[in-house]
Amino acid sequence: MIPALFEYERADSADHALQLLQQFGDEAKILAGGHSLLPLMKLRLAQPSALIDVARIAELSYVRDDGDVIAIGALTPYEDVHFNDLVKEHCGIVAHTSGEVGDPQVRHRGTIGGSVAHGDPASDIPSVMVALDAEFVVHSASGDRTVKATEFFKSVFEVDLGPQELLTELRVPKLNGAGWSYQKFQHRAQDWATVGVAAVARGDGRAAIGLTSMGETPLRATAVEEALASGTNVADASQQAAEGTSPVSDPLGSAEYRREMAKVFVRRALEEALSR
Repeated sequence: MIPALFEYERADSADHALQLLQQFGDEAKILAGGHSLLPLMKLRLAQPSALIDVARIAELSYVRDDGDVIAIGALTPYEDVHFNDLVKEHCGIVAHTSGEVGDPQVRHRGTIGGSVAHGDPASDIPSVMVALDAEFVVHSASGDRTVKATEFFKSVFEVDLGPQELLTELRVPKLNGAGWSYQKFQHRAQDWATVGVAAVARGDGRAAIGLTSMGETPLRATAVEEALASGTNVADASQQAAEGTSPVSDPLGSAEYRREMAKVFVRRALEEALSR
């Protein structure tokens, strides 16, 4: 299909993007890689009045060491994150998962911040961010604010990002030796995950687990985390993976199928994380 009519402007800085958002009003949308937004526009599920293209803002594409965290610019392409030595050394789950997104074309053009800001519960990166307890920096005319990943995602395609705000940075904690894994099931390599699991595990029984495609937002498998903390073994704890979830039924799988697959992939992710 053909998208509805819209205005197009290219921003040359973060502040310029904010000026353009103010100029075009609340119905304007930020365009980065476009792999999530443009298909919705073609189906007319999204009809923005204007697209503000931020893809060429070089100041928002970077990876740097910032003490206890790795700071990643929101416009950093997946492929740059995937091959970045700093990310691979200190937060390998982010590097690995970035290399699992879509296909090479998507990874070279799509941005890690775009995935977060879009708020699709079937995306890989958001559930990793939730498992890591990452934080996001949001820029506006009144300054910057920091939002926890566990509080950022509100509903399907709905995040804690106002119409006059711009996501500028992801702050992921260094793992400092913790084991990790991202496991997902998909019908084809470039498909969205039918079910995905991000696991970060430590030797003392503590683990953080993020779930992909198991609700309206990326979720934490809190029942599994609590079971592990109380001494339950991985196999038994994984049987609680679907508690508190609300997966949909669609052509990729029924809700019942997703609930059962979550148990399998939580176990696999935890076993791999604990073996690192």
